[in-house]
Amino acid sequence: MSRLLRAEGLRVRFPAGGSPWKPRWLTALDGVSLELDPGETLGVVGESGCGKSTLGRALLGLVPLYGGSITLAGEQLDPRSPVSLRRLRRHAQMVFQDPQGSLDPRMTIGQSVAEPLQVFEPGLSRPVLQQRVAQALRQVGLAPEHADRFPHEFSGGQCQRAGFARAVVLRPSLLVCDEPVSALDVSVQGQVVNLLLELQRELGLACLFISHNLAVVRHVSARVLVMYLGRIAESAPRDAVYGHPLHPYTRALLDALPRPDATGRHRRTPLRGELPSPLNPPAGCAFSTRCPLATARCREQRPVLEEARPSHFVACHRWREWPGGLVGNAGP
Repeated sequence: MSRLLRAEGLRVRFPAGGSPWKPRWLTALDGVSLELDPGETLGVVGESGCGKSTLGRALLGLVPLYGGSITLAGEQLDPRSPVSLRRLRRHAQMVFQDPQGSLDPRMTIGQSVAEPLQVFEPGLSRPVLQQRVAQALRQVGLAPEHADRFPHEFSGGQCQRAGFARAVVLRPSLLVCDEPVSALDVSVQGQVVNLLLELQRELGLACLFISHNLAVVRHVSARVLVMYLGRIAESAPRDAVYGHPLHPYTRALLDALPRPDATGRHRRTPLRGELPSPLNPPAGCAFSTRCPLATARCREQRPVLEEARPSHFVACHRWREWPGGLVGNAGP
């Protein structure tokens, strides 16, 4: 099977003041590579500020690349070329975190869903356009009659369904979902996750699913990418990440998940320390300032991402020192 998406060495940085002769830069992505097969879901996890959302936006050309390359369906894309970006967005769409903020309040739901069709398929007649909009609304569990309503007339869950309708109306091959359930009530989150799974089965969509919710990522993903301070800490099939993590950061994220103890209450092990500033990242391993296993080598030498097991990659100097991964129980 040929790869649908291949990104190699993505780097993104933003100006952060300084002087004209000595500018300061905030590095949001630092050499991130990934691959995605047709119909596959790749989960991306990590703390706030680790670069998850920047990665999703970089893949769609919504933030400029400082370095690296992106290949979609065998075609290498030039993020600086409007023609190349237009081809990319015809086949790759995004679902944003804020369901109501991502919809224009002055446009009806039908107008928002129709807008991508008007941009990419301007020759559609009005009846065909309305038919495609109605079909997209039905696919996400909304009625065609909802097309005449405005976003403020819908709940958060309904607005997110409209966001999915707008994303799939072009019948793309890739969806980038940036925290699509974090702004929703817990009772609605499961409905939206199930909607995504149904759309994938029906349309054959591949998905990059970005979330800080490890339980949701475990439910929807085939593979998981763990990011820390703009770098990949670990990348592996889902069961390997959750059952046999090799990186201390992955272990810490899993240990922080609530679990019932013998008294029936939830036990939680906090992740110690603060995320370093991306304006001044550590010289060696990015996690060395918080890692209880860090040595002088960790603080001085940046680890490379290596294949520790088949399809299981980790960027850690010390993963070999613990048979089966780090000391401690397996994932949740």
